[in-house]
Amino acid sequence: MKKVMLLLCIFSLLGTQYAVSQRKTKYRAVYQLNSDDDKVIRNTLRNIKNAVDDPRLQNRVTIELVAHGSGVTAYRKDHPYETLLKELQTKGVILVECENTMRERNITKEELFSFINYTPSGNGELIIKQTEGWSYVHP
Repeated sequence: MKKVMLLLCIFSLLGTQYAVSQRKTKYRAVYQLNSDDDKVIRNTLRNIKNAVDDPRLQNRVTIELVAHGSGVTAYRKDHPYETLLKELQTKGVILVECENTMRERNITKEELFSFINYTPSGNGELIIKQTEGWSYVHP
């Protein structure tokens, strides 16, 4: 009987330890956006919002959105995504634009929202994040 009680105590402690470790787990995801299609952009932004708002991930997830190629459209001041992007940014989403794309398309930082971050290469950023263990999401 004592052995059974001891085993139950051990399993109970292990279960509690596992539950605590699960609550502390941090998640990281990098999303790629390389399309100027309005539906693709809006779906990507909605998917990111859904991830950030998921109660299992709240306060435990870091998300970065890397735009390159045609995806630069999402960050342009002359397009209607500012409100959606600012909402994501206030929830901790990191918004990043590829400088190679900007150079190739003759786009200046003044044409993009002021709250955007930059990386030398969108593809390079995706490679680095994946190597660091970030989950990769492409719409």
